[in-house]
Amino acid sequence: FILKMVIKMKIYLDYIFIINFIFDFIILITTSLILKRNIKIVRIILGSLIGSLTILILFIRMNNLELILYKIIISILMIIVTFGYKNIKYFLKNIYYLYLISIILGGFIIFININFNKLNIVLSILLSILLVIIYIKNIKDLKTNYNKYYNVDIYYDNKIIKLNAFLDTGNKLIDPYKKWPIILVKNTNLTSNNYLYVPFNTISSNGLLKCIKVNKIYIEGIGYKKKLLVGLTDKINIDGVDCILNEQLLEG
Repeated sequence: FILKMVIKMKIYLDYIFIINFIFDFIILITTSLILKRNIKIVRIILGSLIGSLTILILFIRMNNLELILYKIIISILMIIVTFGYKNIKYFLKNIYYLYLISIILGGFIIFININFNKLNIVLSILLSILLVIIYIKNIKDLKTNYNKYYNVDIYYDNKIIKLNAFLDTGNKLIDPYKKWPIILVKNTNLTSNNYLYVPFNTISSNGLLKCIKVNKIYIEGIGYKKKLLVGLTDKINIDGVDCILNEQLLEG
């Protein structure tokens, strides 16, 4: 009977160790992909093996504080072994994403109410991999889109008009006479008694665009820009955006 119990315990511990290793591997490789770390797979495997050492908590008596400190030490070792240490900013970013992804995957496992059997474990691993793929794609899309948002100040008629702007690479409108770039602003934000009508021609339409000449604009992170026109439109359909920037303004 004792021999059977020992064998079952060994199989159980092996099972736990393998599961921990797989989930630690998923977490580390996700962190590497999101942060675009060029890390060899061997280092990720080594980091996952260190993460699996949390199985030792089954054999060591610890109070809550000791348990938290032990897990923090293990996660620090995982990060250093996997990604190395370059500076504190590099280290903190790595560990931040490690915890973030761990929380997401942990919450996901709790959400699907996983029971401890082989079928559910395999299903959980497959679903976790799918979740990671979706998460990475969404993070990349978010970063791409976030980098296109700007705060813009328009200096016009002794006033400063503050707008939320979006860089649309499709906006290539140019004044055909002065060759000035044109940004688009919702026509409720600016009024004038002296409009310029600029001919435009796009794939979907053509006509005359009502424009205003402003003193200058300030694009956060880019600087001041002059020699441009502000076109008034009611066709800005991006939530929270009042202005569509012209890509030419961000060049040079």
